[in-house]
Amino acid sequence: MLNAEVESPRSTQLSLPIPVPNSNRKGLEINQLRPEDRSAHDWYRFVLSYPPHLVREYLQKFKVDSSQRVLDPFCGTGTTPVECKKLGIKSVGIEANAMAAFACQTKLNWTVDPDALIRHAEDIATTAEAVQNQPRQPRTLTEEVQKLLLADSISPVPLDKTLVLLEEIQRHSNDRYDAHIRLALAKALVFSISNLRFRPEVSIGVAKSDAPVIESWLQAVRIIANDLRTLASQAETEAIVHHADSRNAGQILAPDSIDAVITSPPYPNEKDYTRTTRLESVLLGFINTKAELQAMKRGLVRSNTRGVYKVDDDDRWVSHFPEIQRIAQEIEDRRIELGKTSGFERMYARVTKLYFGGMAKHLAELRSALRPGAQLAYVVGDQASYLRVMIRTGQLLADIASELGYEVVNIDLFRTRLATATKEQIREEVVVLRWNGKQ
Repeated sequence: MLNAEVESPRSTQLSLPIPVPNSNRKGLEINQLRPEDRSAHDWYRFVLSYPPHLVREYLQKFKVDSSQRVLDPFCGTGTTPVECKKLGIKSVGIEANAMAAFACQTKLNWTVDPDALIRHAEDIATTAEAVQNQPRQPRTLTEEVQKLLLADSISPVPLDKTLVLLEEIQRHSNDRYDAHIRLALAKALVFSISNLRFRPEVSIGVAKSDAPVIESWLQAVRIIANDLRTLASQAETEAIVHHADSRNAGQILAPDSIDAVITSPPYPNEKDYTRTTRLESVLLGFINTKAELQAMKRGLVRSNTRGVYKVDDDDRWVSHFPEIQRIAQEIEDRRIELGKTSGFERMYARVTKLYFGGMAKHLAELRSALRPGAQLAYVVGDQASYLRVMIRTGQLLADIASELGYEVVNIDLFRTRLATATKEQIREEVVVLRWNGKQ
């Protein structure tokens, strides 16, 4: 789908009409990317990313202007930083997933000449097509690298064509265009070339015996180039992305440098967020070995049992929170009652404590970077993923923040959504905090 052309705001005033989410509207509709917001955001994004209009709503609520700086400590593919840059507001992002951090950095680079980008891509396409049409042995991955992928996530012929294209991208390497060229391939891989599907979890769909690799990639490049023509006016607005662990925010950010935070951290939902980006992470070279995959997982807040390690100790941050301990015990009691004995199931209670402990560590570390009066919005969702034990994520996060000296301003309802495990409507909320300075 082509991106709609939109004019980037020239003023530093947030004068756009912002619709307030209505809890009676369908949650999916509220969370959708609007056609007028596709520019830059749609170059590559998580399927379940929160929408740009929610960022605008809280920028307006917080009265953020161009003299201030906004942080997204779990920036993913860049919804908050990109929207801030469109509005001429300085921003900082932190992201531990290498592929997502690369995507965010690239989506914030609007200085590339769009016509030169297209010419460069077309030159690569010409040589890649010539190689593909030659008699040759099909390209494939080593056994070690193949094991990193979700089984059957890409078929042999599309994989061969993709590897040829990657070789030509490398052979024609140009620092001015490489990031956008590679990001376009990442999007094409996920949505056109691979066998992946998202409903909403990542899974494997019908195997494609072939796919138009070069054509899909060129289409993604042309969309980026078209957007760059409308984004150039805000190209100089400061936007910095750190590939780092948000639990170390105080070591990454300058003291008293952040005026507002708008973010959506992982949820405690047993979702392995590295699976969502695994194919493109491997093929673009962000993950080459099992050790590199484990290193990436170690930099993430623990939200699933596949990312838990023996040395993890974030749970010490919430050892004195009775409600978190009660929930963990209820999960363990339910596991025993149901006779669940797998290694992953045995860790459900522990990962719950590690998750909230990691969020506590993040909020504690963040305090030194916040200016007095800084306002924060955390988009989180209630969960019942661990043996159908309800976790009121927003309220627990608010309780942790309050204990760390934050003022809890409100817990706003963003939307309701259908829980996979229970088929019940559960709440997705925005926890609104204020940092009033050292206690």
